[in-house]
Amino acid sequence: MNNIQIRVLCVCILSIIISCSDSPKDEQQNITKEVQWKYLIDEELSNWDTYLSFKHQKGYDGSAPKNEDGTLIDPIGMNKSEYKVFTTVKEGEDEIIKVSGEYYGCLISKEEYKDYHLQLKFKWGDKKWTPRESLLKDSGILYHSIGPVGAEHWRTWMLSQEFQIMQGHTGDYWNQATSAIDIRAYTPEYIMNPMANEHQDYLHIGEGGPYKNYCLRSNDYEKLHGEWNTLDLICYKDKSLHIVNGNVVMVLKNSRYLNSQGEMVPLTAGKIQLQSEAAEIHFKDIRIRGLDSLSSNYKTYF
Repeated sequence: MNNIQIRVLCVCILSIIISCSDSPKDEQQNITKEVQWKYLIDEELSNWDTYLSFKHQKGYDGSAPKNEDGTLIDPIGMNKSEYKVFTTVKEGEDEIIKVSGEYYGCLISKEEYKDYHLQLKFKWGDKKWTPRESLLKDSGILYHSIGPVGAEHWRTWMLSQEFQIMQGHTGDYWNQATSAIDIRAYTPEYIMNPMANEHQDYLHIGEGGPYKNYCLRSNDYEKLHGEWNTLDLICYKDKSLHIVNGNVVMVLKNSRYLNSQGEMVPLTAGKIQLQSEAAEIHFKDIRIRGLDSLSSNYKTYF
């Protein structure tokens, strides 16, 4: 072996030694810390309170419901399990929450959440109730929920932002009470609604804005009736993403609300509500994990 061959061999050996000594360090730096999911379903619904308001009738206009004699009807109230609107059942290994929808109401998380990834699966049941018997089945995830129940038009839910769950419209946005947010969407014309699109500029939707309180998702990615759909809600600081079966259908930022002093203030944390809204719906695999930042993939949407 000549001198040149010896030097080449030494360089190769040295490179292998350096590579091996650095490898564990590099691997340690590249390992993403696994963030633990917290599962939010059990047989006793121990992570949730329940609230029921009314059996709304056709023609409801937002005023306080009354009996035929004109007396006000009181809402049913919190944790009235005898109404059997929210029940659980085991199907194989899955714990399923069944929401009958017969009364307007919601599951309300006992904890408040900020900077998180919420994931759940839903599928529709077969039943619908007045006043939605001839309308699409409807429910929703209400996030950043604060204040008292009954704060909005239906006198049922807390001030919040809504990730709509509705046949053909899953991923739509509604404001609840005095909330507002900016959404990447097409500017509407005449009687059209704004429609989300990740390549458009942001429109002010909700309280104080020119486009009222509603925005359509970018596209319909819901599966056929009877199949499970996976929804992901990403919330970080004032930003959120609505994701339906792996597809981002809405990009939102500047979450805020009008407070009692007439000031617009940030709305970036709160409880989670799952709606009962005159349609039967089932939930499973509800889980949540905290976020320290947005992933690079999600950052590109903003």
